[in-house]
Order: sequence, then C-alpha cells, then structure tokens
Amino acid sequence: MANSWASSAGVRKSMQSNRSRDTGPELKLRSELHRRGLRYFVDRAPIKGVRRRADIVFPRKKIAVFVDGCFWHGCPEHFTIAKTNAGYWAAKVDGTRARDRDTDRILTAAGWTVLRVWEHEDIGDAANRVVVAVREPR
Repeated sequence: MANSWASSAGVRKSMQSNRSRDTGPELKLRSELHRRGLRYFVDRAPIKGVRRRADIVFPRKKIAVFVDGCFWHGCPEHFTIAKTNAGYWAAKVDGTRARDRDTDRILTAAGWTVLRVWEHEDIGDAANRVVVAVREPR
C-alpha cells in the first residue's frame, strides 16, 4: 500500500471496488427508461473530442443524463465529510462539483440539455423528467 491515498488497506479495497459505470441507480434508471420505450446510449461522450462522459445520452435530442452519487458529487441533502483524510476528500468532492458545473456549461453552450439525477431520487420521478425532456419537441 506504499504511496496510497487510502488511510487503510480496507479503505483502499472499498474505493477500488467503486464502479464508474453501471451503478445500481444507473441500472434502475436505464431499466425504467427502457420499460417506457426509450432507447439511448450508455457511458458516452456527448461531444466528440470533449473528455466528459454522460451516463445516458440521447444524441438526436441532444440530452445528456448524469446519475450523480451523493458522496462523490456532494449532494446537498446527504453529503457528509469523511472522518479520515477530511481535507483530501473535501477537496476531491469540491473538484468534482466544479467539474460538474463546467460540464454543464460546456454542454449547454453546445445546445445540449443536461439532466442531473441524484442517486437517492425516486426512480419513477427521475424517469418522468427524462421522458418529458426526450418527448418535448425541439
């Protein structure tokens, strides 16, 4: 564990097992959208050449959906600062929030609609928001 950012071997193993795609909330939302008849791309860069990937993409409608984890993206309702390495994690989450805002700005400037769903949101409500956006005439 030399030169590791983790405070212990257990923490390191836990952090390494976190998925960047196909998380539980993503799978639930995708399943619900598919059940409602929507088809989409998964884990795709909305704009070629821009190193940002959305969890769900509707390219023809220019809609990018991000399913944000409460800890990693600093949910205002559920985020709590880690007890160990608090400074490191606070800075990391602040950086993620800044990148999220920058991603929203870049995509919006390019004519995309950005939808952000928190992992704790009701899947039905989140799916309703996506369906309304996709079915809206552009």
